[in-house]
Amino acid sequence: MSLETEAKNREDDKKRLAQKIWSLSRDRLLMNLRFLDVALSSLGFEARPGTDSVCCDAGAPKGAVIYYDPAVVIRLYRKDPANVTRLYLHMLLHCIFSHSYKYDRVEQELWDVAVDMAVENVALSLQMPGLRTDRDAERGAVLAQWKERAGSLTAERIYRMLREDRLGVSERLELGSLFGRDVHEGWEPAETLEITAAQWKKISERIKAELKSFSEDKSDDKSILQNLEEATREHYDYGDFLRKFSVSGEDIQINDDEFDYVYYTYGLSLYGNLPLVEPLEYKDVNKIKEFVVAIDTSGSCRGEIVQAFLNKTYSILKSSENFFRKVNIHIIQCDSEVRRDTKITNDEEFEAFMREGQLEGFGSTDFRPVFAYVDRAIENGEFENLKGLIYFTDGYGVFPEHKPAYHYDTAFVFLEDDFEKPATPPWAIRLVLPAEDIEEGGTIS
Repeated sequence: MSLETEAKNREDDKKRLAQKIWSLSRDRLLMNLRFLDVALSSLGFEARPGTDSVCCDAGAPKGAVIYYDPAVVIRLYRKDPANVTRLYLHMLLHCIFSHSYKYDRVEQELWDVAVDMAVENVALSLQMPGLRTDRDAERGAVLAQWKERAGSLTAERIYRMLREDRLGVSERLELGSLFGRDVHEGWEPAETLEITAAQWKKISERIKAELKSFSEDKSDDKSILQNLEEATREHYDYGDFLRKFSVSGEDIQINDDEFDYVYYTYGLSLYGNLPLVEPLEYKDVNKIKEFVVAIDTSGSCRGEIVQAFLNKTYSILKSSENFFRKVNIHIIQCDSEVRRDTKITNDEEFEAFMREGQLEGFGSTDFRPVFAYVDRAIENGEFENLKGLIYFTDGYGVFPEHKPAYHYDTAFVFLEDDFEKPATPPWAIRLVLPAEDIEEGGTIS
């Protein structure tokens, strides 16, 4: 037998052994975590000898694929069989929580650390037999410290804290070494991204539904549910949302839609410089003219977040396609009572408010005074056709018992701070706005 043939046989033996190890690990996960059955069956495997790494490409053309060096899998298994089971679960959770699909919109070095910490926290919370690995006590201690600060350890929340803390390179590498198990080379955007993201979202929805009863029985830690809530949350463009509060009106601009160029050019040819018709100088458009922005200035809403929300709203409103020259916008500050009402009628007043306005309040939260105040304003003729009210809040307050008497649309835009928001009244729209989306101009959920 030639040396080349012998080497090939050894490599084939490694592949078969690694495949068997993966199969054993899969069976162990399925036996203990039955709600992962569909997710487990959605992962493929492809051996890549000599790469000295393991990674999962969630955007592969034929579905998510784990690319692995057989030698690495065998080495991990020999040290402790739990290493491979944990690695398998680690990569599977990345897919379930859709971590790879945000890779082109984040600081990747920080996101790598955040997502690894999030999935390792979930793995530890499951308390599954045969899943404990070396250094888990150290991981648990670090995660407990982060949980004291963050409340819930989703990748998004950890990422936000990492950006705020701006850890040194050595500290970040230390966290990466402690929590990392795979490499994220296959996380770059691909043409199949939208398809695979939708597929994994369906899987995540199913897991979330099945897990609720499981979680109540098996664990008091809701980490996996919190991450699933983040992964399955619907996202909407904030600009589109604001445009839902627009009303029809006349705007001074050329109306090309109702202009007949035939008569125009015929007049020019017949009479020289005298057209038979001229374009209308106004047209009916949908723009934002009247609405209310209510700001919860209670102690739990941080001033910089409120300011960022107003800045974001203003940047959308001031664009010419969304903003009438003359408007009637009220910015109402309220905690347990209305503290200030600032009326905005044009772009200059809005800029002055953003530049000079001060937040007032910082007491407890009661939503009812704003609605009573707006109803009185309508009765006093302050509004002609109020389309809607946007209430930006952390969510903790007393809601009105009944829908506003004047039937304007109401949206409660919650600052994402935890996953235990109170139930919104059925007549109101409920939206969740993560802090990074306010600061970076992202989407709302």
